[in-house]
Amino acid sequence: MRRSFSSRGRRPSRCLLASARRVDYCGPQEDAAMNDLSDVPAEALIARMGAAARAAAAELAFASAERKHAALIGAAHAVQAREAEILAANAADVAEAEARGLTAAMLDRLRLDPGRVRAMIDGLRTVAEQKDPVGEVIAEWDRPSGLHIRRVRTPIGVIGVIYESRPNVTADAGALCLKAGNAVILRGGSESARTSAAIHACLVEGLRAARLPEAAIQLAPTQDRAFVAAMLTAVGLIDVIVPRGGKGLVGLVQQEARVPVFAHLEGIVHVYVDRAADLAKARKVILNAKTRRTGICGAAECILIDRAFFEAEGAPFLEDLVNAGVEVRGDDALIGLPGVVPAGEDDWGREYLDMIVAARLVEGVDGAIAHIRRYGSNHTDAIITEDDAAAERFFTRLDSAILMRNASTQFADGGEFGMGAEIGIATGKLHARGPVGAEQLTSFKYLVEGDGAVRD
Repeated sequence: MRRSFSSRGRRPSRCLLASARRVDYCGPQEDAAMNDLSDVPAEALIARMGAAARAAAAELAFASAERKHAALIGAAHAVQAREAEILAANAADVAEAEARGLTAAMLDRLRLDPGRVRAMIDGLRTVAEQKDPVGEVIAEWDRPSGLHIRRVRTPIGVIGVIYESRPNVTADAGALCLKAGNAVILRGGSESARTSAAIHACLVEGLRAARLPEAAIQLAPTQDRAFVAAMLTAVGLIDVIVPRGGKGLVGLVQQEARVPVFAHLEGIVHVYVDRAADLAKARKVILNAKTRRTGICGAAECILIDRAFFEAEGAPFLEDLVNAGVEVRGDDALIGLPGVVPAGEDDWGREYLDMIVAARLVEGVDGAIAHIRRYGSNHTDAIITEDDAAAERFFTRLDSAILMRNASTQFADGGEFGMGAEIGIATGKLHARGPVGAEQLTSFKYLVEGDGAVRD
């Protein structure tokens, strides 16, 4: 029998299966029979949810900024009021995940505490207060033909988000999609099902209070993997898929999707210590970049050290990592250092998401660039240097979505970029790149006006 939230006693959102003609607002009169989804095949379920989402998206496309703001503030109030319920659901998810043997890093991604709930509330409020991107005039010009042309931001339509472990993605993705005027279908991981359901209920409460369609933010009521396959082929119902998870999930989505994908590849994040690096800065930045949270995509996975710096200063930051409990896997030049163990060829270009890091010597900034080009994932890479020319070379010759100087890679996050939240870090080069916030979840259209203009 398929596992579903309803089998755990939670009623799916009343609007989940709303028809297109009723989706503008779903009230208590919703048919009770429509809530039983346990036996609905994945293809039929995504067809129903997709139709409801498209109808909701049509409403959101012209919903006022004030109503969207009200929905997000209402959701933030609901999360605050239901904090105990959310934490209890999360405790149950974590206990089950521990019994299943999830790694410490994965458990860290899954676990919520009052501070993380507070951050979720702050994220919802920050997104609410941001300028509404829909309708923004990106460019405007006149033509000799008498045409006045505007390029204007417009919602994409229906976003599908497939994610693992981190339940806060439920709030982040729901908020950002709503702010950009999009409907969203969320499919979280089985390990965070209870928590995601509790958070989703808060988002729906905000929509209901603002009298926006509840189908604007839908959460898959099943953990059946066939539902993911149905999402990936839902052409005409879903406009773009955003995968948020490990290499396996993203690879599957890219291979199987017939719907366009915002790629969020693994975070093979490098920190390069240049010969002109300030040692104190390097020690502080590297320790934070690796150990603050090892399970996030912005965590450092490889330390590159200019040979000239190493010969002059050594590598005390590697000893800092060892003392913090990190397993440092070094090349032949580094294995003599205390606590450093030999690295294998498969340690280069590897996302550990754990208390493990690779380290090697390189020949200057060009050696670092060559290594990152070969082994990196175009996610986030950093240079530690006081040399402006070296930093400029690093920034110019690498094409990662995020490049940093003298700053921890843990800042690779939409919230830290002032976006309130992010739906992911896009590593592709088309449409969205880097932290995907509300603005990146819009497309544009051209509005052309004339005064009886005709073409010769």
